[in-house]
Amino acid sequence: MNSMNRGIASLHRLDGFSEIKENLQYWLTKTPQERLEVVDYLRSQVNGNTERLQRVVKVIHNAIK
Repeated sequence: MNSMNRGIASLHRLDGFSEIKENLQYWLTKTPQERLEVVDYLRSQVNGNTERLQRVVKVIHNAIK
């Protein structure tokens, strides 16, 4: 077993999250193609009308002193 992954995520019950459950139920009624079209639409709203997803790489350099 890989012990490095312990504590990364925690499980939560969705009993008290009716809005989340409703959203999930709605999106599960959509086909994967319909879901991708919505993701692409939202992406275009944020990134402009580019045809492809942009790869973004952030490199953080720590100066050794």
